[in-house]
Amino acid sequence: MLAVVGILVVFGAVFGGYLIEKGNPWVLLQPAELLIVGGAGVGIVLVANPPALIRKMISGAFAAFRETPCSRTSYLRTLRMLYEVFSFAQRGGAMALEPDVEDPQHSRIFSQYPELLKQPDTLRFLCDSLRMLVIGITTPQEIDHLMDLDIEVQGRSQHEPVNALSSVADALPGLGIVAAVLGVVITMEAIGGSPETVGQKVAAALVGTFLGILLCYGLVGPIAARLEIVGAARTHRLEMLRNAVVAFARGSSPILSVEYGRRSIPLEWRPPFEEMEITIRRDAKIPPVNPPPGSETHATQPTTA
Repeated sequence: MLAVVGILVVFGAVFGGYLIEKGNPWVLLQPAELLIVGGAGVGIVLVANPPALIRKMISGAFAAFRETPCSRTSYLRTLRMLYEVFSFAQRGGAMALEPDVEDPQHSRIFSQYPELLKQPDTLRFLCDSLRMLVIGITTPQEIDHLMDLDIEVQGRSQHEPVNALSSVADALPGLGIVAAVLGVVITMEAIGGSPETVGQKVAAALVGTFLGILLCYGLVGPIAARLEIVGAARTHRLEMLRNAVVAFARGSSPILSVEYGRRSIPLEWRPPFEEMEITIRRDAKIPPVNPPPGSETHATQPTTA
């Protein structure tokens, strides 16, 4: 929501200032200039990027206008979920997690966290890492390396649409100049006409430069910067999951493993230890290791941090 407000402020300030200076708004309505700048920009995207990356750019542009999934509350829920997973694995052994990592949508733990289920890349990252514990043929160092490798690959994937949008933003001022030059060519053809006609054509030519610069620095560039921030927030969450899982794989207790994860959270989103401990004691629900037939699917046991 804040990103939408920012874009509205940019355009409102630019056009509001123009109107305050007694500018004629109809002069800015130049479909031909918009076609040159916008159409050429779309063409550059089609030439420079494969279809998969174009889809990423489109989805990323929409994602940039949504709130980032990271907040103190969301991190608290994730820490609580990790504590439930680690405590369940400690009581029943890592093999007890096999049904949960194979079918997280119906897991007695993961199904209680719909915000995680809506992030398939993050969910797959966590389940694939826990699956290594279930298999039991990897060392904590190997799990650490695997998760680090996955984070690096996901980071590159998230940065690709940022680079593509930044390239388009860099090209827009040049396309505005192209539109302006074409307008000057048309103006030179009408140089023998009335001053009003020449003035209108010069104004139309300058609108092309205006559009290119405004779209670069007022729309596409900020969207690329916002998308980079969203990608960095996702990487922070993956790093937190990695540190917690690796700590548990090394033999740390559930609460200490979760503390490793908490210490990995950026300061602006990191909950205090006391708040995390209270949340775990109050809300953590650890399924029984061997639920009897006919028992409630989501039965819980008392938890201690």
